[in-house]
Amino acid sequence: MTRMQINLKDNIKYLVGSEEILRSAPRTPVLETFSDRAIEFLASLSREILALPYIRAHVDVMSYAYWIRRASLEKSKEELKQKEYRLGRGVAFHIAPSNVPVNFAVSMTSSFLAGNISVIRVSNKDFEEVKIICGAMNTLLEKEENADMRPYFCIVRYDHSDEISAFLSSICDVRIIWGGDRTIEQIRKYPLPPRAIEMCFSDRHSIAIIDSEKYLKADPDEVAKKFYTDTYYSDQNACSSPRLIVWLGDSTEAKERFWQALYREVKARYEIQPIQVINKFSILTEIAMKLPGSRVFHLEEDGQNNKLVVVDIPTLSLPDDETVMDYKMNSGYFYQYTVNSLDEIEPILNKSCQTLAVLGLDKEEVTEKVVRKGVRGVDRVVNIGDTMGLEFVWDGYRMIDTMSRVIYIYSQL
Repeated sequence: MTRMQINLKDNIKYLVGSEEILRSAPRTPVLETFSDRAIEFLASLSREILALPYIRAHVDVMSYAYWIRRASLEKSKEELKQKEYRLGRGVAFHIAPSNVPVNFAVSMTSSFLAGNISVIRVSNKDFEEVKIICGAMNTLLEKEENADMRPYFCIVRYDHSDEISAFLSSICDVRIIWGGDRTIEQIRKYPLPPRAIEMCFSDRHSIAIIDSEKYLKADPDEVAKKFYTDTYYSDQNACSSPRLIVWLGDSTEAKERFWQALYREVKARYEIQPIQVINKFSILTEIAMKLPGSRVFHLEEDGQNNKLVVVDIPTLSLPDDETVMDYKMNSGYFYQYTVNSLDEIEPILNKSCQTLAVLGLDKEEVTEKVVRKGVRGVDRVVNIGDTMGLEFVWDGYRMIDTMSRVIYIYSQL
């Protein structure tokens, strides 16, 4: 059986696109990077989404729509302006994660602006956010004025299938795998064409670093709102969500003020399920056995602290070359650790460390320290409140540069 003879009709559900578009994808012409037509289509998608009467109930979708406004894209185009000719590589096969609903659209946007045809496998979870974005795309693509854009999008769902995943891998020029180490291990079983490249976004962790003295001069409620956005909004499922808070300087007052303010925010906005409580208790007992001296940092609100669990830890390193970040949990579960110098957190700035979110520290100085130390991790340094920001640089990749190719004109001097 050749790669184009595979039976797709009964095994794939098309949220956007069709089998005809999918099968013709390897022959569809690529676009120039940041083409005017791509920007125009995305700007139209932005307007379509923002016009929905219920969009304010879906902040992540609304944030995506703002990100793809014409003014925002034109600004990014100018910032990323290249002197070379750049075109898309061809077919981009995206495997979207199951824990961040809007991620598929962010990955698609980078790929489309790079000039590619996107084939995206989304999670089988019935996310409302996926319905909203795909519905808006279909509304636009049904218009005759956008007929030329139809070949560039195929958003699909299918149950686990070696045959389908192998087929989609065999026709792609870029494979983008989101969703963690197990997903990457599974998808890598399927060979790529010789010229294809692969971008993998594995399991990562992120850290917040707070200068105690600077925090005491800040508005605790404002900081709590920003930190809530960084963490609880994605239920700490996003790799950019901090799970460890490092305090620079030992101040019990700063810690108590920070957690009390966050708890007020959490109490008013966050709902937790019994299974989440059980899972948090399970990881808490595990770390207690693994790391003697750990203790729960108690709040004084009303004793009902299941929505927020904070564990004081005496060290970052565990036996057998593990670190505390190997025992991470979500749903409002945090470790906190106190240092006198950022040099003390070097053991956890490994390949798994993605984002440092800072408060009261200069981002440039933190970045320079990371560079001087030559650590293997840390791809982003942001302010607290900005960890969920949508960007064209992620996990150390310049997304559009990596997904496109350069046509180089040699000029002999």
